[in-house]
Order: sequence, then C-alpha cells, then structure tokens
Amino acid sequence: MIPLETLLTFFLASVLLALAPGPDNIFVLTQSSLYGKRSGLSVMLGLCTGLVVHSCAVALGVAVIFQQSALAFSVLKMAGAGYLLYLAWQAFRASAASIQAGGNGEIRLLKLYCRGIIMNITNPKVSVFFLAFLPQFADPSRGPVWVQMLMLGGLFILSTILVFGGIALLAGTLGEWLNRTQKAQRIMNRVAGLVFVGLALKLATTER
Repeated sequence: MIPLETLLTFFLASVLLALAPGPDNIFVLTQSSLYGKRSGLSVMLGLCTGLVVHSCAVALGVAVIFQQSALAFSVLKMAGAGYLLYLAWQAFRASAASIQAGGNGEIRLLKLYCRGIIMNITNPKVSVFFLAFLPQFADPSRGPVWVQMLMLGGLFILSTILVFGGIALLAGTLGEWLNRTQKAQRIMNRVAGLVFVGLALKLATTER
C-alpha cells in the first residue's frame, strides 16, 4: 500500500489545489450565495460525484482517450461550455421573486446536485489533470496501480469535500444576508450569470 507520508503529502497538495480559484469552487460559491448553504452543499456533493467518475476513468485507463484524442476532448469541453451558457441564460432571466420562492426544496437540491455532476464530468481537463497528478504518488511495487489510483482519488475527493464544504457554508451565510432585499438578489443573479459566461469561455478555449 501507499506509505502514510506519501498519503499526507498528497492530501496537503490536494487541499491547496482545491483552495486555488477554479471553475468548481467558483460554481459552489455562486450557487451558495444565491440559494443558501444546503444548495451549495448539494452542488459540492454533485461535483464530488463527478470526481468519482474521473477517478474511475483514470484507474481504468479511459482518461487516456481525452489526453490523446483531440476530437473527444473538444466534444466534451464544448458540451460543458454549452451547459454553462445555459445556466448563464437561466441566471440572467431569473427574477428576484423566483430566487426567493425557490420552488420545491427537495427538487431544487436534487437539480443542483445534478448540475454539479454535469459541471464536473463535462470538463475533460479534470480527467487529464487526474491522469497527470495521481500517478506521481503511485508505486507499482506496492500493489495494483488501479487500486492506488482509486485510493488517491478518494483522498482527493475528501479534501474537496472539506474545502468546498467550507466555501458553501461561508458563501451561504453571506448570501442569506444579501438576499434580504430584491435589489441585492437581482445583482447577485446577474453576477452569477456573468460568472457562468466567463467559465464557459474559459472552458471552450481550454487546450489539452
């Protein structure tokens, strides 16, 4: 198995990477600010579910496809960019009243959870990153590499839960304060729309 010191080094590196500004933690931040802590945590769980998919893809060798095939990489990233633009369109057209009402709570949380999954799995950079990052901490002499990949992926997901969960709680608290007025709600929604557009453009122009 992987030595404890290697696991600790990997976990620390994973925490630092989760803290670095990126599409996923910005997504958690905006959704928590708009809809509250529970919504942000739902998005976080969705993103982590997507990370499970990427971890399995690396362990099974599927992620190599996105590293070697320009077509597969481009198709997936354009699908992700298109979904982000759809979220931006929804944010721009939403009224303050619709944000405040929020619809059925359980349905909304499930919807946000699914958003997190789609947001994560349609970003081929995550698979390519895992393919480059995880093997650095694996050692073939210590057992099956695919088992070590899954172990490291699980540890990365744990660090993501801790960091993104903290972001969701903090942003949700701030959002609850800002959402007291309809004007603040409208401003936050427009800001969220601009963030989604920016993330879509960044993903669409990403190179392998």
